[in-house]
Amino acid sequence: MTDWSSAGFATRAIHAGQEPEPRTGAVTVPVYQTSTFAQTEVGQHRGWDYARSGNPTRDALETALASLERGAHGVAFSSGLAAADAVLRTLDPGDHVLLANDVYGGTYRQFSRVHEPWGLGFDPVDLTDPPAVEAGWRPETRMVWIETPTNPLMAVVDIAALTQTAHDRDALVVVDNTFATPYLQQPLPLGADVVVHSTTKYLGGHSDVVGGAVISSDDRLAERIRFLQNAVGGVPGPWDAWLVLRGLKTLAARMRVHCDNARAVVAALAELEAVREVLWPGLESHPGHAVARRQMRDFGGMVSFRMANEAAALAACARFEVFTLAESLGGVESLVEHPGQMTHQSVAGSPLEVPGDLVRLSVGIEDADDLVADVRKAIA
Repeated sequence: MTDWSSAGFATRAIHAGQEPEPRTGAVTVPVYQTSTFAQTEVGQHRGWDYARSGNPTRDALETALASLERGAHGVAFSSGLAAADAVLRTLDPGDHVLLANDVYGGTYRQFSRVHEPWGLGFDPVDLTDPPAVEAGWRPETRMVWIETPTNPLMAVVDIAALTQTAHDRDALVVVDNTFATPYLQQPLPLGADVVVHSTTKYLGGHSDVVGGAVISSDDRLAERIRFLQNAVGGVPGPWDAWLVLRGLKTLAARMRVHCDNARAVVAALAELEAVREVLWPGLESHPGHAVARRQMRDFGGMVSFRMANEAAALAACARFEVFTLAESLGGVESLVEHPGQMTHQSVAGSPLEVPGDLVRLSVGIEDADDLVADVRKAIA
C-alpha cells in the first residue's frame, strides 16, 4: 500500500486508505455489504470475521480519517454522539471533565443525562478564559472537552495553550473538530489527544448520511476506543462508511467555497440594521480572531447572528428561501435554524441556554450572489 503521509491534504483525501481494489482493479472502494466473512479454517480468516468487528469499507474510511487529521488511528461510529460516548467511557466514575460552556446541545445532554448519573462529574466553563479554567479545575479533572469554533456562539479556544495546561496536570484534551474539519484545523499536531467528529456534517458533506469518528495517536487510548466500538456496537454500516468516504474526496474543494461564501454572507449581514451582532471568527472584531488565524487555515462556513429579540429571529428564519430551515450543518446546501428552539432546545434552562435572538447559518456552496440576496430579503 502506498504511503500517502507526505502528500497534500486533497491528495490524501482521495487516496489514503483507498487503493484500487486488488481483485478487480476497481478505483472506488467497494461497499462490502455483508454481515460475516468466510474463514479458511476454524479461527483463521483474511482479516475480517464479523462485520461489527470490522469491514473493509469501514477500514478504508478509518484510514482516510486518520490521515486527514494526522493521527495514527481512526475509529468510525454510527453517529457523532456514539463517538463522544466511546471517548467518555474511557473515564471512570468519580472522574471530572471541564466542558466548553457553549457546546452542541446533544453533547451537553449526554454529559448531564447519561454520564453524570453514571458517576462522571463535569463543569461547563469558558475555555477561552484561563482564570475560569483555573477556577473550574479539580484534583479529579481528567479531561478537557473542547469545541472550537463552538456551536452555536462561535467562540474560539486556543487548542495549543489549553493542551499545555491540561497536560501539565495529566489530563487529556478532546477536540470536537466538526465545525472546522481537518481541512481548516488539525488539533492533534497542536497537542490534543483525541479528535471527535460528527461525520454527518462536512466530512459527509451531502446531508445523506449519519456517522461519527474518533481519531488519536495514543496507541493505548485508541485500543480502548476500538474495543468499545466493537463491544458496545455503535458502528456504521458499510454503505454509510462509503458515503462518508465519497464526501471526503471533495472536502478540500467544498471547504474553500463554504469559507468564501461565508465571507460574502457575513459582509451582507454586517450591513443590515436589523442584525445586532455577527458571530464569525473571520471578523477582526471577533474576540477569537487572532487565535483562529493562528490555528485555522480559514474561518469556516458556520455563521451565527443576533437580532433585536426572539420574535425577530423566528420571523427571519421563516423568510429564507435559498437557505432551508432545517437542523444539521455542513452539507452542500445552505441551512438556517433557530438554535434555542431547534438544535439546542435540550439545554434550555441550563447554564448553556442559547439566546433566543440567535440565528445560525450553515453556508453552503450555492452561488454567493443568491445567498446574499436571500439573506437581505429574509432580514430586511
